[in-house]
Amino acid sequence: MTTEQRRNLYAFRDYVRKTLDPTHILGYMAPWFRDDEVQCIQAEKNNKGPMEAATLFLKFLLELQEEGWFQGFLDALSHAGYSGLYEAIENWDFQKIEKLEDYRSLLKRLQPEFKTRINPTEILPEISVCLINQECEEIRQVSFNKGMMAGAEKMVECLLRSDKENWPKTLKLALEKEDNRFSELWIVEKGAEDAEIKDLEDDNMETSNIQIFYREDLEYQNLSQNSCLPSEVSLTDLNSRFKPRNYQLELALPAKKGKNTIICAPTGCGKTFVSILICEHHLEKFSQGQKGKVVFFANQIPVYEQQKSVFSKYFERLGYKVTGISGATAENVLVEQIIENNDIIFLTPQILVNNLKNGTVPSLSVFTLMIFDECHNTSKQHPYNMIMFNYLDQKLGGSIDPLPQIIGMTASVGVGDAKNTDEAVDHICKLCASLDVSVIATVRENLEELEQIVYKPPKFFRKVESRTTDQFKFIISQLMRETESLANSVHGDLGKLFQIQNREFGTQKYEQWIVTVQKACMVFQMPDKDEESRICKALFLYTSHLRKYNDALIISEHARMKDALDYLKDFFSNVRAAGFDEIEQHLTWRFEEKLQELESVSMDPSKENPKLEDLCFILQEEYHLNPETRTILFVKTRALVDALKKWIEGNSKLGFLKPGILTGRCRTNQDIGRGRARGSKCFLLTSNADVIEKEKMNIYKEQMMNESILSLQTWDEAVFKEKILHIQIREKFIRDSQGKEKPVLDKENKKLLCRKCKALACYTADIRVIEESHYTVVGDAFKKCFVSKPHPKPKKFGSFEKRAKIFCARQDCSHDWGIHVKYRTFEIPVIKIESFVVEDVATGAQRLYPKWKDFHFEKIPFDAAEMSK
Repeated sequence: MTTEQRRNLYAFRDYVRKTLDPTHILGYMAPWFRDDEVQCIQAEKNNKGPMEAATLFLKFLLELQEEGWFQGFLDALSHAGYSGLYEAIENWDFQKIEKLEDYRSLLKRLQPEFKTRINPTEILPEISVCLINQECEEIRQVSFNKGMMAGAEKMVECLLRSDKENWPKTLKLALEKEDNRFSELWIVEKGAEDAEIKDLEDDNMETSNIQIFYREDLEYQNLSQNSCLPSEVSLTDLNSRFKPRNYQLELALPAKKGKNTIICAPTGCGKTFVSILICEHHLEKFSQGQKGKVVFFANQIPVYEQQKSVFSKYFERLGYKVTGISGATAENVLVEQIIENNDIIFLTPQILVNNLKNGTVPSLSVFTLMIFDECHNTSKQHPYNMIMFNYLDQKLGGSIDPLPQIIGMTASVGVGDAKNTDEAVDHICKLCASLDVSVIATVRENLEELEQIVYKPPKFFRKVESRTTDQFKFIISQLMRETESLANSVHGDLGKLFQIQNREFGTQKYEQWIVTVQKACMVFQMPDKDEESRICKALFLYTSHLRKYNDALIISEHARMKDALDYLKDFFSNVRAAGFDEIEQHLTWRFEEKLQELESVSMDPSKENPKLEDLCFILQEEYHLNPETRTILFVKTRALVDALKKWIEGNSKLGFLKPGILTGRCRTNQDIGRGRARGSKCFLLTSNADVIEKEKMNIYKEQMMNESILSLQTWDEAVFKEKILHIQIREKFIRDSQGKEKPVLDKENKKLLCRKCKALACYTADIRVIEESHYTVVGDAFKKCFVSKPHPKPKKFGSFEKRAKIFCARQDCSHDWGIHVKYRTFEIPVIKIESFVVEDVATGAQRLYPKWKDFHFEKIPFDAAEMSK
């Protein structure tokens, strides 16, 4: 080992301490460490934790004098699975590990919520690639021996040490695959589309005659919100590619004539196969020497994967190349090459938005056909609309480059907030203008055939009475108010969030309010970082308990009080088995004070839920009429799913039922088909008359949408195109006007503080801008604030020669601040704004900026004469 390697390892020791659990590599270091040293390291971990053990490990390591032990250390890291740390030490470049620091800070802050929300054994298979094998086993053991909350705490501890650069995104995908609402708080990339992975727990699907399904939407979806199910394709359709149904040919016809078209048809009719017919016709129409290029956009990862798979099976046997890029794969591919080398490309839309912005895709003219799945989303700042802004700028800007044909697919174009048919027509026209569409294709001539395939069950509304008195809700509400009061007292500014009036306990709106509070807590900052951490941890603990109480009230409202109480008892049992700090002890004590009273109320047979009596009657009646009946119960939360399953299993009157569970926000054909079987019925069972009225309004809006589409289909196409063009010109004028508003420059001097340790780096008055995009700092004071180390990959770009990396000079920090370059004849630092916190000198207020362009301060150009002085 050279002196430089020893010095570098010492300089970067903090990264090693934060990442390495040395007990996982001691077995590979046996030739270099004495037995007593190994025992000391293990004891240090048991008594003080992995970081202190890593400190002692490094001390012993740096004292070694034998030849070959440095390579032995690297080999040990590799064998144990520390690939990220191995790479960083081998290249002396810790940038990838440094970039994880913000995610570590976020996870520390979210830990109280993580441990109440996450079942670690459910997501471990997905995130195990980001952990060491021994850590995975430790998580399983802790979960088994101490409960899920303790297991989740262990998982957080392991993730905080992970050296895998993709662990934040892997965690995000794992959470979304399990449909865990914690993913709303776990924000991986600002401005980037959150990929959605959804799944269904369909074990026992074929042996169950009743499935209980939950969706974590706010109340009920409706047409005004355009909440549609993703499109699908039937394998029968695919295998019968030469025998499309007549209604599918009718839907495809305008698009096959080259017209920009929205295909609006119900879920289950095979719109994906319609898009295949259009795509095949489009690709075949090009003469020799020309070539079509199709891009298919899907918002959700399961839809993206499904469509890509179907298209691949169909088109690759015809000699076409099909591929796809999603958020999970975008970082590892060259997008321009993928587009160039394939005929059909599947994309999540944010990928194209990003590549249009950075110039990788020069314009939409590289495509000849663009297909938008669930095209009703083309509004406001949705990625679909951002793509179409680019299209419309090209169209209205007089570009001579050809534009691609546009196809949109949806089960409902919606009506927005329309109160009448005229307003609904305006809403639909605006959607058509956004997509530059001249035709809305629906099934008219072959409606009878469509109705044979897609059956729409009649809806029955049943208003049931609530409990006459609800002592359970009264007691739980009292505990919630006490908990809110405690949270309110934690900190003045954040406490204001708890002063909002008319929050109703036991609703999903209350759940959303909790998410709002937690998101505010995520960005809360104080000069005293320890106090900041204490406040945020306390608020997350309080809000996590409030969520559990809220869940219990939802269970009690729709099922049995007994199940609601069992839910809370399980929760507090897990709390006791995990960290159980002072706040948790107090909240547990308050719950246990009320436990006897809650037990008494929940066992009172006179307080049986009238909804369950009515549901039992419906099920008995329907299964008596048809013993082969299959049923899906749609409910609000996963906890309620478990409660209803227990109720069915324990109800002697429903012994003929074998309940199963479905979870997820999006449904597959397997269970959609159950609800569309001919002769099926749909019951809405509620004690809330407003819910019934809202559902009736949704039915009215659907009728209004259908009438509006029929009206538009009678318009002369030239008149319709003129209307669309008028809307496009007006909307572009508004966009351009908003875009021309220049931000107000802040001329006040600001401090730049190291984002990691908050040490003063420089003032904005000392910053100079080079070639409008690079930022340096003048003056001798800044030179004392950083240290430089040779860049692992020096190179020249333009007028710059990259020579070194610069880091915060504080030994306990070493945060990456940027690079040191030679620019013309000057040796200067170039800093990156994301490495700093900007503080107002007068007020002390602090802000973070992801890019220099977001920081609107007075920018002084670099002046060679000033530097020469």
